Amino acid sequence: MRWIALTLLLMPGLVWAGEAQPLADDPVAEARLKQLALELRCLVCQNQTLADSNAPLAEDLRREVREMIGKNMSDQEIIDFLVQRYGDFVLYRPPWKTTTTLLWIGPFLLLGVGAVALLVALRRRTQKPFDLPVTDEERRLVEQLLSKGRTGS
Repeated sequence: MRWIALTLLLMPGLVWAGEAQPLADDPVAEARLKQLALELRCLVCQNQTLADSNAPLAEDLRREVREMIGKNMSDQEIIDFLVQRYGDFVLYRPPWKTTTTLLWIGPFLLLGVGAVALLVALRRRTQKPFDLPVTDEERRLVEQLLSKGRTGS
């Protein structure tokens, strides 16, 4: 009975809970932050965007981007600043450069190498081993070894 009374007392607090407020007072700035966060990589997680990551460094970078937006920096200026500071790795889709060529071509190279290895393995598997001729002396030796095995000596 006490649990029911306690639940009824706590329920109005649950009902009055409001929606989470945006971190910035300006919804336009918050929308810019979300758009930029989708283009930037979390430096800790490496496979998540800045928007998806909950890592402390990602939170710091989002706060820093929010401050740059507050200073009226353009999106390109913010991206250029972060690339200068952290390198092309901070971009979720790095540009095509000589230093990032392996990032763009690497998956296709690995796929090609895997396909060639699979074809070679399948061809080797289908080839039948050829029969070597057995000489009379080898046949006699085999029969001799087999007969010794049967007699137990």
